[in-house]
Amino acid sequence: MIRIDALWLATEPLDMRAGTETALARVVAVFGAARPHHAYMFANRRANRMKALVHDGIGVWLVCVRASHLDCEPGAESRLKAG
Repeated sequence: MIRIDALWLATEPLDMRAGTETALARVVAVFGAARPHHAYMFANRRANRMKALVHDGIGVWLVCVRASHLDCEPGAESRLKAG
């Protein structure tokens, strides 16, 4: 199992065609380096896909998830706040 001590969410969308090097370059531009056991989350412009860049202490992993595979749907957070 990969240990994650901190989770960072990007405020700007990432093109989902981007690979590990592009996502890592964005992390380095903001933080200076990817830190071990930290995960960096990126969403596309429509927020229906997410990419996670995870530094496991040895190397870097890039994972992509579609919103259809999650337990929520885009816009669900606004309904939760209103209710």
